[in-house]
Amino acid sequence: MMVTKQIAKHLRDVHFGGNWTCSNLKDNLEGLSWQQATKQVYSFNTIATLVYHTNYYVDAVLKVLQGATLDAKDEYSFAHPPIQSQEDWEQMLNKTWADAESFASLIEQLPDQKLGGTFSDEKYGNYYRNIHGIIEHIHYHLGQIALLKKIILQEESINS
Repeated sequence: MMVTKQIAKHLRDVHFGGNWTCSNLKDNLEGLSWQQATKQVYSFNTIATLVYHTNYYVDAVLKVLQGATLDAKDEYSFAHPPIQSQEDWEQMLNKTWADAESFASLIEQLPDQKLGGTFSDEKYGNYYRNIHGIIEHIHYHLGQIALLKKIILQEESINS
């Protein structure tokens, strides 16, 4: 068994389905309008902000796997472009799905031995830690997205 193939599957599963928790981004975001995705609930981040935030790190590590240097800053990870239409929202989702698939494909191509190697800089640890950290991060925010969606849909049903 190649560990990198299993990790790539795990990344795809949290995005597209088939994981152990039976919860994934694609299903949770299916059918949400841009207004729902950008609706502020209490002082929480919006669904759109959480989608952007999780994909910000996917995109950053994807670029490293493509040969670029790590160029990500936590301070920018919530600063998404304005979403003012369904088209804007769908563009964000399409980028998220495409980045996830590209990332998974590149993970599959890594030799297992690379997982223990230094990722970009020693202060970031190894490839395994960073790739699994991305997956754990997505699961963490997926729970928030699921709860926000339930709150938003419940409020809509009460108000209609």
